[in-house]
Amino acid sequence: MESLEHPLWIVDAVNALLGPLVVAGGEAVGYHFSGHHPIPNYMVMILLIVAGVTVLGLLLRSRLSVENPGKLQIVLEDGIRALQGLLTDWIGPKGTQFLPLIATLGLFILIANYMGLVPGLMAPTSSINVTLGLALTTWVYYHVQGIKAQGFWAYLKHFAVPPGSPVLMAPLMLVIEIISHLARVMSLSLRLFGNIFGEELVILILFTIIPFLVPLPMMLLGLVTGGLQAFIFVLLSIIYLQGAVAIEHHEDEHHHAPAAAAA
Repeated sequence: MESLEHPLWIVDAVNALLGPLVVAGGEAVGYHFSGHHPIPNYMVMILLIVAGVTVLGLLLRSRLSVENPGKLQIVLEDGIRALQGLLTDWIGPKGTQFLPLIATLGLFILIANYMGLVPGLMAPTSSINVTLGLALTTWVYYHVQGIKAQGFWAYLKHFAVPPGSPVLMAPLMLVIEIISHLARVMSLSLRLFGNIFGEELVILILFTIIPFLVPLPMMLLGLVTGGLQAFIFVLLSIIYLQGAVAIEHHEDEHHHAPAAAAA
């Protein structure tokens, strides 16, 4: 099961409004929709997040103040500072250049996780399609940044000859590194999907059996796990970026370690 496809009124409304356009566009390129809804639940939730964040950003932009910031501005600034601190700690001063993507991922996943706790909505991260897309975005991004930072051949060398490994082991290490990096896609996507999907499934079952009061403990737990899963995804993304763009730092440490020990 890829997601909890229970009926949602807002999904019906969006499909009634935009569904015919989507179907017409799909048929124009030779794609035929087989399901009842051409726009699936998780895609409607993503559209809601994008629309909500866009409107909030436009409203907040005109109210930003250096001298007298509002509560929401303070919360957002604290979140940005926390992410900047993580990026600087793991990658160094140049880590802040990756803030736009990391902050966007963190904000999207946080909102998406908490959407499942709102009656009438669902968490889009309870769909493997969404979490796989997020994981692939991170995976492609850190490889591109690694190539930009080191050059293609130097970055490829890092796969075949990691710091501290003998050159003779290069063919075996290349295979191991490729498998390891491919496994990161599964790790990122399945961890987030499994936690949010399981949480939504339990809440839905409890609400079906005994509504209102019984699901509350799981919903309160969801407030914790939703934020925790967003933080884990962000932290792992930063770690993968650090490994891609700061390898020369590790190589310098490896080369200078014997000299430091001798001194």
